[in-house]
Amino acid sequence: MDTNASAPAIQGDTPRGFAFALASYGLWGVLPFYMKAVEHMPAPEVVAHRIVWSLPVAGVILYLLGRTADIRRALRSPRTLAMAALTASIITLNWGTYVWAIGAGRTIETALGYYINPLVSVVMGALLLGEKLSRMQVAAVALAVAAVVILALDAGGLPWVSLVLAFTFAIYGFLRKTLPIGPSQGFFLEVLILTLPAIGYILWLQSQGESHFLASEPGNVALLLGCGPVTAVPLILFAFGAKLLRYSTIGILQYIAPTLIFVIAVFFFDEPFGSAQAIAFGLIWVALFIYSWSMFRGRRIQQPA
Repeated sequence: MDTNASAPAIQGDTPRGFAFALASYGLWGVLPFYMKAVEHMPAPEVVAHRIVWSLPVAGVILYLLGRTADIRRALRSPRTLAMAALTASIITLNWGTYVWAIGAGRTIETALGYYINPLVSVVMGALLLGEKLSRMQVAAVALAVAAVVILALDAGGLPWVSLVLAFTFAIYGFLRKTLPIGPSQGFFLEVLILTLPAIGYILWLQSQGESHFLASEPGNVALLLGCGPVTAVPLILFAFGAKLLRYSTIGILQYIAPTLIFVIAVFFFDEPFGSAQAIAFGLIWVALFIYSWSMFRGRRIQQPA
């Protein structure tokens, strides 16, 4: 997911913006079904194909929108290329953890990670940008920390999958704001940078006789080819939606995806959900309610001013 696009330039929400955003979050929410279908393949191979086959999809969209000039300018800027390489590396770690976790039967932990991601972003804003936290935001963060502690005590260790997903995505969003290009162009630039090593890894797998793509079963080929559209399309839909919605609206809608992931994990994948998980998720949901309320309250105070 990329819910940290630039804030939309308009003042109100539009029906088209809702349609784009709901479509993107809905697709992200049901993505575990697709990742479950490729669980018999190693996560690094799946991620490599997500990268390679995302490139043509993102490229066609940019061409149709007439935004290829942005990429040409970016390719002439060493600073932009360096930052894009860094954000590309971070999102690759996020994707790899996510794909592995679904295949390992830890989908609930991925839902938790994306639930606590906005709260991690709030803390990063306070620590790195000097943004002042309201009392409600501090309370929300404290509840999230309590939930993580409960899960750690129950499991005998930190819920590292959730923490890796939350922190990598928060760091990715923070650094992504430094790229002087739009979200769709930035995504294309990231996968462009990653494509060469991804192709090299795919060819190495083939030379070792371990590839699930070349000379493999037609079903595996189709699944790996589909990794491109299922990665690129939701990101591009979100990029359009973010421009037509207020930032606070996006902040609320982003909970759709982890909620769907949570439902899929419990009711479709039959992953264990005991009392400790119930208490932790209860705390997280209360924290997110407090956090969301603080956003709306802040917006109503700012509008009269």
